Amino acid sequence: MSRNPRPQRRGRREGKENHDRWLITYADLITLLLIFFVVMYAMSRLDVEKYDIVTQSLQLTFSNGDSLIEKGTGVLGSEDRHAFKNPPTDSAGQGEQGPGQGGPNGQNAKSPSGQPERDGGDSSQKPLTDRELAFRKQEEELQNLMGLIEAYVKENQLEDQIRVADLPKGISITLSDRFLFDQGKAALKPDSAKTLTKLASLFRRLDTMISIEGHTDNVPIGRGFDFKDNWELSGERALSVLRFFLDREKLDPEDFQYAGYADTRPAADNATAAGRQKNRRVEITVLRQLQQ
Repeated sequence: MSRNPRPQRRGRREGKENHDRWLITYADLITLLLIFFVVMYAMSRLDVEKYDIVTQSLQLTFSNGDSLIEKGTGVLGSEDRHAFKNPPTDSAGQGEQGPGQGGPNGQNAKSPSGQPERDGGDSSQKPLTDRELAFRKQEEELQNLMGLIEAYVKENQLEDQIRVADLPKGISITLSDRFLFDQGKAALKPDSAKTLTKLASLFRRLDTMISIEGHTDNVPIGRGFDFKDNWELSGERALSVLRFFLDREKLDPEDFQYAGYADTRPAADNATAAGRQKNRRVEITVLRQLQQ
């Protein structure tokens, strides 16, 4: 008697299910989180100088405006268009004033005509701090300085050699290298002394930091010149202007800083001759920065 044949297998055994596929999603999530934190860190790096300027400006703005909650004129100085008054304490609306109808501050008091009137005095405004007063004074000085330099440039027809601009960091005075130096040199031309002396007389009245920066185009320095590269040239040119202010005009060295940036901060396109000429310059910036 024969045995029953063994039943045939039904094809291949199904493969085992992979239970580690979640690792792919987890790895993607971790990668995205890493990118997110890298971006957040990059955005969190602050320009300390600009941060101080913005902070001082905001402090000055918000300290000058009286609060809208106290029925003031607000930060923008506009009149409050809404009347938030408590009802009169008596039926006739006269007599003793309630908490919202005058009180110690005299706000919303009634005129003889019966209409509410605002206190025209500045008693509700807080007095400015010494630093805020100094910041306001410095801003007035910077604007006056810019006007004087612009008038001097126009009077002496130096528009193609000297440019003045009001930048967030301060008043920028850009002097062309043709006005200050010979090609590839860092010694000041004699003709530039008159203008630098005028600037020194204006700087002497200020109480702020002055930055002097040398810049070049991207053309390498050839043989036969006194400098190794554009870094040395830009630094020596800035130093020549600084020494003029210190040695000849006797200004305070603590009020100055200088640097050479070669061709790393171009003001125009180095692909053209006109652009390269604009890049060869010395920038003197009177900073919006209060001295301690």
